[in-house]
Amino acid sequence: MKHRGLFIAGTDTGVGKTWTTVRLLRHLRTLGRDAVGMKPVECGGREDAAALRDASGGILSLDEINPVHTAEALAPAALTDPLSIDFDEIRARYGILAERHGTVLVEGAGGWLVPLDRDRTMADLAAVLGLPVLLVAANRLGVLNHVLLTLRAVETSGLVCRAIFLNDPGGIPDPSQRSNARVLRGILPALPVVDGDIGALGSLLYE
Repeated sequence: MKHRGLFIAGTDTGVGKTWTTVRLLRHLRTLGRDAVGMKPVECGGREDAAALRDASGGILSLDEINPVHTAEALAPAALTDPLSIDFDEIRARYGILAERHGTVLVEGAGGWLVPLDRDRTMADLAAVLGLPVLLVAANRLGVLNHVLLTLRAVETSGLVCRAIFLNDPGGIPDPSQRSNARVLRGILPALPVVDGDIGALGSLLYE
């Protein structure tokens, strides 16, 4: 099944959402697909947005990719000066990109339920966009619990998860890395689990 848009969610912060989104964009563009990235909210600078801009062929501005940003590396709800996050404006900006480009990969910030303010979370923003979800998780001890909890939350939000991508976190390997994908495939037989292969992920989602 082909999708014009995809929401890249993570089980937590630091699990490789940007790494995955950048490489998926590059893979799709290498295949000739007009694919661009968007990161609606970024806290702690705009390095992720800059990486998405480069992976999108440098054809978008940082503001097109990342309309809401702050230098503080905190959850938006914890910022000293709260961000003004207009969901309707973000949806409109996504719509403009979707009209102009064949594929738009929208990267979330933090984990699925990171609070954006006192009342709304990243899940609420994803629900407003209404895109299918790619769930990125770090292939390490604890990932089974993190994936299953996040999947349940995605389903509660009324969205469809298209695949799980187990990202290599680097650092010290642990024995669970050899079994995590196998266990998840056994528990979730109807849901594709891709273990670190961006090419296989791209083929699964867009061919």
